[in-house]
Amino acid sequence: MRRNFLLPMFLVLLLTACAGASDQRNGESESSETEGPPRPNIIFILTDDQRFDALGYAGNDIIHTPAMDKLAEDGVYFRNALVSSPICTASRASIFTGLYERTHRYTFRSDQVGQEYMEQSYPVLLNGAGYYTGFIGKFHLKYPRVARLFDHYEGFYVGEEPEELGYFDKELNGETVHLTRYTGQKALDFIETVPRDRPFALSLNFNAPHADDAEDLQFFWPEETEHLYQDIEMPAPLLGEDEYFNRLPAAVREGVNRERWYWRFDTPEKYQRSVKGYYRMVSGIDLEIAKIREKLVETGLADNTVIILLGDNGFFLGERQLAGKWLMYDNSIRVPLIIYDPRAAMHRDVDDIALNIDVTATIVDLAGIDVPAGYHGESLLPVVWGRADSLSRDAVLIEHLWEIENIPPSEGVRTHDWKYLRYVRDTAHEELYDLRADPHESRNLAGDPGHEETLAELRAKLEEMIERYSGGSHQGTPHQDTPRQGETYQPAPH
Repeated sequence: MRRNFLLPMFLVLLLTACAGASDQRNGESESSETEGPPRPNIIFILTDDQRFDALGYAGNDIIHTPAMDKLAEDGVYFRNALVSSPICTASRASIFTGLYERTHRYTFRSDQVGQEYMEQSYPVLLNGAGYYTGFIGKFHLKYPRVARLFDHYEGFYVGEEPEELGYFDKELNGETVHLTRYTGQKALDFIETVPRDRPFALSLNFNAPHADDAEDLQFFWPEETEHLYQDIEMPAPLLGEDEYFNRLPAAVREGVNRERWYWRFDTPEKYQRSVKGYYRMVSGIDLEIAKIREKLVETGLADNTVIILLGDNGFFLGERQLAGKWLMYDNSIRVPLIIYDPRAAMHRDVDDIALNIDVTATIVDLAGIDVPAGYHGESLLPVVWGRADSLSRDAVLIEHLWEIENIPPSEGVRTHDWKYLRYVRDTAHEELYDLRADPHESRNLAGDPGHEETLAELRAKLEEMIERYSGGSHQGTPHQDTPRQGETYQPAPH
């Protein structure tokens, strides 16, 4: 009887030992999960067309953004954050893949984002590392496997097509709400119901403050922000005089940037309504960020949840008598970037250039994953945690390569102190700006003999970066959506 009792016990112990060995081989042992601090949750908030100074903390005394300002005060604020491509689709493709547009080759009317690049996208890597991933809002890329990228996916955005939305086409509890309120509520629901047995990463992409280009009034805000800016006269845009418009190349003066200026800013009444509407839309997002932080406290997740806030590109608010984005001026490429990591317990304002593609590497690094060698960006965590005083780069590539008749493609290089830009179809038109003395880019020094050496250096740097990221094919590099002979594309409204 004693031998019969011990034999089953021996078998149980043997099977348990084998299972433990198997778990050790798969990296899933109990000890490996309990040793060290838990991996953080990540909420990555991406806004649409929020320029760098549409933020109180950036020095804007008019706009009301207390929740965003609090994130900056509690976390790390990057004063010189840029996007590598100032257009929704190309910028988002860069954010997902960690690559310059010159490499991933995706923009409007491209077939789809390359599978080889999306296999290394941050949601794929986080899923593989055991994160519960979610996406809510404006995805805006053509990728047939999008639902497989995330454990939870709900995509929607404002546009002109029948399947797209206006800002008041969603309901909560039977009541029509602004899309910003809907997006925020979906984030709250996600936080409330997310599994508690593993870390989560939520990509929360607001459509605001992007204009609704299908509507005459363009900007539509939540009722909750209607009272803001009522008794304020918005100041006139910088460089709004005729001389700055007349300096632009004809392709810009006659293009979509100018066309949309007529839509939004060409009369004092339009200008006041549009800028106030734009600000109210940003303030609407701010209300949702406040609710998200409250929900994190309520659910006990606040102390281990990193929040990243980024704009997908900048926006002209009448500067140079232009609207939209797409061009290489700072109005178009500079964006807000804040990283709040409650575990770091420190605040910093960072002057170094940070890029949208750095956010990709940072998210991967936060998850404890080795940043892929093929990424073009670098993790910002050493700066966030105070382990490094600055970033390692000396220059960044900026580009908008969509080949379309009425938005001239352009490219350039930006350093902390200088910017060089040119137009792909007319590389003889060059612009050079000393950003230290001329932060608003009002005086083009490209024709100044005293700056020939700087011009040559930056021109050579651009050529070198083009060569590095595209294999040397850079003369007007066409996308697959180049108009056929006799055909003129109208730009997508995003």
